[in-house]
Amino acid sequence: MKRIFEPVRLKNLNMKNRLVRSATWEGIARPDESLTEETYGIYEELAKGGVGAVITGFTSVASNDFYFGGMMRLSSDDLIPQYKRLTDIIHREGCPAVAQLALGAYYRPEGNVQVEPDRMKADEIRHVIELFVGAAVRARRAGFDGVQIHAAHFFFLSRFISPAANHREDAYGGSTEKRTRILLEILRGIWEKAPELHVTVKINSSDFTYGGLDEEESLAICRMLADAGIDSIEVSGNGTSVGGIKPHVNEAYFAEFAARLAEEANVPVMLVGGLRSLDTMENILNQTRIELLSLSRPLLCEPDLPNRLREGGAAESRCVSCNQCYSSRAHRCVFRKG
Repeated sequence: MKRIFEPVRLKNLNMKNRLVRSATWEGIARPDESLTEETYGIYEELAKGGVGAVITGFTSVASNDFYFGGMMRLSSDDLIPQYKRLTDIIHREGCPAVAQLALGAYYRPEGNVQVEPDRMKADEIRHVIELFVGAAVRARRAGFDGVQIHAAHFFFLSRFISPAANHREDAYGGSTEKRTRILLEILRGIWEKAPELHVTVKINSSDFTYGGLDEEESLAICRMLADAGIDSIEVSGNGTSVGGIKPHVNEAYFAEFAARLAEEANVPVMLVGGLRSLDTMENILNQTRIELLSLSRPLLCEPDLPNRLREGGAAESRCVSCNQCYSSRAHRCVFRKG
């Protein structure tokens, strides 16, 4: 029988429980790429709240990624001391830290022009791979225990592996295998340069868009990643988080896909999306082969929710899934005081 509040050992990652803080973008990094005191405070609060592991918000691998403002970045060695301070804060609470490595879009250095997968040259694709591997090396030097390759939510890698956006007819397009090649090469590059890291990936169960990844093709990509030896997979989906989630009514909207993946692939699976109640989460763990449960909005509402669930002070999250957090500074819950 699996329990939420029991130690979990994965490759290169030891956790005190099965709850993970899913990457949640704060959008408050400074224009010069430096971290703010507010950022450090957010992560200290999360680590003290009892979660088993923390995945950082969207952390770009490129200095000229202009997809949106306020992004954290691991694109320069000069940033390593700031992230070392961040990992030290998280580690003080006995919590491992995982950097979510992401790219909003690829911008050609000449004129900083955004280039979509179809129009990229082969050397530009190799440059993207090098950006992810370089950021992973910096993450390791900064004390991170793992990295998450962000291939979800229709950011760059998500678009690259999607048949809706990638119509290439070379080694990086034209089939599921060829579109997945970029992920496998990033994975191999990280293993070569930073083998101590736990390497996970976040991927859409479906793009929910015409001509995009459907569940069958996403499963095929996940099986390729599992066969290549990826350490874990977080199952998500394209688009904004579902509103109106109620405990015991419509929780865990990616659970069916995640359960199937856990059955079909030899890889630890992490489920995110609409988890709200302790008994629902326990049932998912013990009725499927899913290993980890990932929380985002509930921890914006209650950073200490894991401690309260463990100690019996709560049986479910107070989050009402209004999604107003997406319009607030640092994506904080609008109902929280202070």
